[in-house]
Amino acid sequence: MTEDRPAARVVCLDGDGRVLLMRWKDTVSGQVVWEPPGGGIDPGETPLEAARRELTEETGLPGDAVIDRWVPVERDFTWLGAHYVKVEPFYLARFAGRPEVTPSALTEEESGAYQGFGWFSPAELATLPDLLEPPHLPDVLERLTAGA
Repeated sequence: MTEDRPAARVVCLDGDGRVLLMRWKDTVSGQVVWEPPGGGIDPGETPLEAARRELTEETGLPGDAVIDRWVPVERDFTWLGAHYVKVEPFYLARFAGRPEVTPSALTEEESGAYQGFGWFSPAELATLPDLLEPPHLPDVLERLTAGA
């Protein structure tokens, strides 16, 4: 089964160039995944509005930190038994220092799957013990920050 749910994600960089990743455990497959914060686009919401809302809900970070700079990212993954193949906009947010992450409004589904977060250098992305989603995130990071 292939699901079509539009979504947007945010690549957050701290003052040292580390990337914020959220750790989730798929309650159906048991697979643990690291991925940038983000989620579904609500009806009537723009992708940028969704990225800002999702960032605040999942991390407690200010949504207005998300700038209107994005790259299209091809996704192919399975979550909770549903197979997703789509293109999502990945936006950029930069922070001075390393801001405190405090998930403030996780859905019931997210609360059951949430395993924590981490800030990782681009080199550390290749050494994560669990699945990185999308697997080509270092390339996404390079495309997002080129010339920025």
